[in-house]
Amino acid sequence: MSRGVQRKADTVIVLDFETTGLSPDQGDRAIEIGAVRIENGVITDRFQQLMNPGRRVNSFIEDYTGITNTMLRDAPTCREAMTEFSEFIEDFDLVAHNASFDRRFLEAELTQIRRGYGGEFACSMLVSRRIYPEAPGHKLGTLVEYMSLPSTGTFHRALADAQMTAHLWLRMLDDIAERHDIVDIPFPLMQELSGVSKASAAAFLQRWRRNG
Repeated sequence: MSRGVQRKADTVIVLDFETTGLSPDQGDRAIEIGAVRIENGVITDRFQQLMNPGRRVNSFIEDYTGITNTMLRDAPTCREAMTEFSEFIEDFDLVAHNASFDRRFLEAELTQIRRGYGGEFACSMLVSRRIYPEAPGHKLGTLVEYMSLPSTGTFHRALADAQMTAHLWLRMLDDIAERHDIVDIPFPLMQELSGVSKASAAAFLQRWRRNG
C-alpha cells in the first residue's frame, strides 16, 4: 500500500463555500468563503469573507444562506476575496463536507485569478459514512447533533459550517486513533478511507495499522 509523502491529517485547512447555485460550469459564483486552519490537531486561524459575484442572487439563495444582496453590495469582488484566500490556504491539504462541491468552486474561482493550490482534498462526509455507519444521516447538521459537537453559528454560513466540519474532522481522527490504534494519522489514509466500501472500512483500517 503506497503512502507517498507522509502528510498529517491533523494539519489541514477546512473550508466551506456559499454560492449562487450548484455549478460553476453553469456560471454560478461563490458569495462567501469560510475556512479554519488546523495545525497538529489545534485550530490556529480562521478566514471568512463575503464576495460580490457581480450580479444579484436569487431569493432562494438569500433565504437558504441568510446572505442578502444588500450584504453583498459593498463586499469585495470574487477576485479580491479569492486572492486573499489563496494566500491563506498556502499548500495545506484541504477538507470539506461534500468536498466535490467545494472543490469545483475553489478551482473555478482560482482559475478566474490564474492561481492554483498545492494541497489535496479529502471529504469529511464520505469519511463519516465509513466511521459512523450507525448515524441517522451524514449531513453536517445531523452529525453535529448526533455527536454533540460544538455548534458554532448558523448553518449555511461559510465560517460556521467550516468550524463545525473542523470539529467533526478532529473527532473522526480521535475515534480512528482510539478504535484502531493508529497514531499520527496520515492525510492519504483519510483519502483512501473515503473510497472504500462502508462494509470494508474496519478491515481497511486494520490492514493500514499492520502495514503502517
